[in-house]
Amino acid sequence: MNMIISVASGKGGTGKTTVAVNLALSIGNVQFLDCDVEEPNAHIFLKPAIKEQYKAYIPVPEIDDSKCVYCGKCAEVCVYHAIAVLPGQDGKKGTTLVFAHLCHGCGACSALCPEKAIKEVNREIGVIEIGEKGDMQFVHGCLNIGEAMSPPLIRQVKSYINPTRTVIIDAPPGTSCPVVTSVKGSDYCVLVTEPTPFGLNDLTLAVEVLRKLKIPFGVVINRSDLGNNKTDEYCRQENIPILMRIPFKREIAMAYSKGEPIVKVFPEYKKYFQAIFNTIRDGKFS
Repeated sequence: MNMIISVASGKGGTGKTTVAVNLALSIGNVQFLDCDVEEPNAHIFLKPAIKEQYKAYIPVPEIDDSKCVYCGKCAEVCVYHAIAVLPGQDGKKGTTLVFAHLCHGCGACSALCPEKAIKEVNREIGVIEIGEKGDMQFVHGCLNIGEAMSPPLIRQVKSYINPTRTVIIDAPPGTSCPVVTSVKGSDYCVLVTEPTPFGLNDLTLAVEVLRKLKIPFGVVINRSDLGNNKTDEYCRQENIPILMRIPFKREIAMAYSKGEPIVKVFPEYKKYFQAIFNTIRDGKFS
C-alpha cells in the first residue's frame, strides 16, 4: 500500500526538511514533493537532476468595460475581496477594480456575471520543477517574489502526486492556509518539533489543526537533549506517539551546513527513519 506522508511543523527551523529528506532517502519507490514553495530547500540536500520546468499560473478576471454595467455582482460573490465596483454617478462611467494578488482563481465572478463581461486570463505566479535523484521522483514549486499567496502553487505541485509511489510531502512551517493545503489528503503527518517553550507552543497549534483535519500524526523531537521535558509530557498526556528523537550533535549540524543528509554522513540513522516508515505503514500509532 502506497501512502502520502506529509512532514510539517508549527514552528520554523525545527528540522522539518531534514526529517522529510532523510525519511525519503531511507525508503524505496518514493516521490518527494517540496511544497514549501515560498522557500524550497529540499533540493539543496537531495541534489536532484531537474528534467522539466513549467511556469505556474492562476486565472484572474479581466473586465470588458464595453459590457460591464457595474452592477456589483462580481464583488458580491468574491469572498476574497479581489474585486471592487464603483458605480457611476452624475452621468459618469463607473469603474471595476481587480486586485490580482488577492484573487484565488475560483472563477465565481466570471461564472456569475449577468452581463458576461468577465473573462479569465492567466497570471504567472511561479515555476514547478520536476526531476529525479536516483530512482526517486522529485517535484518542487518556487513562488515568484512578491506573491501574496502560495496555496494555488502548492495545489499545482500536488497535482503531480504519483499514486504508485510512497509520497513524502515537505510542508511549509506554521499552521495557516499553506500548511493546510499541503497536508490535506495525507494518510499521515509527521510533526517535527524541538523541546523548547516556543517549539511546544507551536506544536500544540499544529496538533489542533491536524485533529480538525482528522489526519493521524506523530511527533519527531529534534535536538531532543536540549531544552526541557515538557514536550514529552505533553505528548504523553495527549497520547501522541513520539516516532523518533534526534539528538543535538555537532556533526549533524555540520553536515546540514554542507547540504549533506544525516543518513549519508551517519548511515546507521537509516534504520531509525525506516522504523518511522514501518510504524506509519503498519498503523502502529500508539
